[in-house]
Amino acid sequence: MQPVTDHDSWLARTAEDADVDFKESFDVGSNGDWLEIVKDVVAMANSGGGCIIIGLRDDGLPSGADVSSVIAVDPATLTDKIYKYTGAQFHAFAISGAVKGGATVCLIRVDGCRVPLVFSKVGTYETAPGKQKNAFSLGAIYFRHGAKSEPATMDDLRQCIEREVDRLRSSWLDGIAKVVEAPVGAQIVVVPADSPRSSPAASSSVRLTSDPAAPTVRALPIDETHPYRQKEVIIEVNRAMAGAHKISVHDILCVRRIHKVEDDPNLCFTQKYASPRYSQKFVDWIVAQYRANPEFFSDVREQCEARGKVPNTTQQPTGAQSGAGG
Repeated sequence: MQPVTDHDSWLARTAEDADVDFKESFDVGSNGDWLEIVKDVVAMANSGGGCIIIGLRDDGLPSGADVSSVIAVDPATLTDKIYKYTGAQFHAFAISGAVKGGATVCLIRVDGCRVPLVFSKVGTYETAPGKQKNAFSLGAIYFRHGAKSEPATMDDLRQCIEREVDRLRSSWLDGIAKVVEAPVGAQIVVVPADSPRSSPAASSSVRLTSDPAAPTVRALPIDETHPYRQKEVIIEVNRAMAGAHKISVHDILCVRRIHKVEDDPNLCFTQKYASPRYSQKFVDWIVAQYRANPEFFSDVREQCEARGKVPNTTQQPTGAQSGAGG
């Protein structure tokens, strides 16, 4: 498969294939369009990766459709829809805009997944009054067969297993090579999960050993260290402040920009193809800032305006915040 970061190579394609799919348009308000996108993203992930380009006809030429609303979709929205129908938090994709033939198109670049995604719910939508279509069925595993996303065959599953075995073999050999090629006297350093990634002082030296009695060094999963997305941070902060003050998406965006939250791994974990994740420390820090200074949120808003960093969003009522991604 082609690397998912190469825009030009995807845009140069003139025909659909197992790793590229063209769609003339996409209506973000259509349940059917969403289900078809979910099916194609899942099939591409299961097949090793690929790219969906919205705004192109079957011959690869621009359709002229307005794709601005698709480009503006929060990746968390697509992740949530995939989770709804598979039970998996898949976010190894990127949504971006590009230009082909003078027209703007939307690219959804998908990475391959290690374990095939299985549909845990039926994806049914209405095509006409009284008529329904199944995008996918309960228990189905979809792969790309040429230009189509279709139920898996034994061959698909065999190839998926072989890809994972090849990936593991390559990873093992790469790790062995690094140890073997290390200079005499070199040490392997393990950095604790809760320490800044740029701080060697917080690291610990360890030795590789086959001794089963040796202490175990374990990396904590991101779901434990940084369990919240932006919308969940808002919920947790409002719960902690118990009505003393209610914050919105706008408040969080201002706090992130003024205090450069993404630069502190203790507060925020950034990911290449997914929304940032936040720790309980971030929630506690926000609450502590407000309790120390009741004008904290007003101050960060004013600083954003003064520096020309006003977030591209409007303040929402509290009841609407739970639908905000990021």
